[in-house]
Amino acid sequence: MKTNLQILFIAILLAACTEKNTLTQSTQIPFNQDLADDLARMAEIDQIAAGPVPNDRYQHLTQEEWKVFEDSVFATHAKALEKIFKQHGFPGYDLVGKKGSMNFWLMAQHADHNPKFQNRVLRKMKVEVDRGNADPSYYAMLVDRVNLNTGKQQIYGTQVTYRANICQAYPKPLANPETVNERRKSVGLEPIEKYLNEMTEMHFMINKDFFSQKGITEPTLHEVRE
Repeated sequence: MKTNLQILFIAILLAACTEKNTLTQSTQIPFNQDLADDLARMAEIDQIAAGPVPNDRYQHLTQEEWKVFEDSVFATHAKALEKIFKQHGFPGYDLVGKKGSMNFWLMAQHADHNPKFQNRVLRKMKVEVDRGNADPSYYAMLVDRVNLNTGKQQIYGTQVTYRANICQAYPKPLANPETVNERRKSVGLEPIEKYLNEMTEMHFMINKDFFSQKGITEPTLHEVRE
C-alpha cells in the first residue's frame, strides 16, 4: 500500500512530465501551407527560367531578351528567399514539407549573383540536415555551388560542364577526385561515374540536333566501376 509520501512523489513526477510534454508541443514548428504554396509557385517560374531554351510561352523572345527574363526571375526570387530566410532560416520538412524544402533549396542554387546569401543558407541548411529535417544530397549540391562561386574546388562533383567534341559530362574543378565517391556515398549520392553518364545522356538528348550536325550520333559515357 502506497504511503502519502509516495503518492505525493508520484503526483509531482506526473506533473513534471506533463509540463515537459506541453513545452515540447508548444515549441514544435507548425506546418506553413501558405509558405509551401508560395515556394511551389516561385519554383515553377524558376524552372522555366532555368531551362536551356525558351519554352512555348516565351519563344517570341530573342536570346538577349530571354537572358534578361532569366536574370530578372532569379534576382526577384533571391530577394523573396532572403525575406523567408530572415524569418524562418532554412525551411525544413517540418515547416514546408519535403517538396517545399526542395523548392527553397532549388531557388537558392540559382542565386549565384549573391554567394554570401548562398553561404548563409548553407550554414542553416546544415543544421536542418543534422536534425534529419533537410536532404543531405541537396546540401552537398549547394556546397559545391557555393565553393565554385567563391573560387574554391567542389567537394562532391555535382557541378559539371561538357566536352562538346564528344558529348561527355565531366566535373568542374574537384578536390581529391580519387575519394569523391566516398564523400558522395556519405550524403546519399550515387557514384560519380553514373551521375556523369546521366548528365551526359540528358545533355545529348537536349542538344541532339546540334550533335547530329557535328556527326556525333551517341554520347561518350564514362566507365562505371562496380
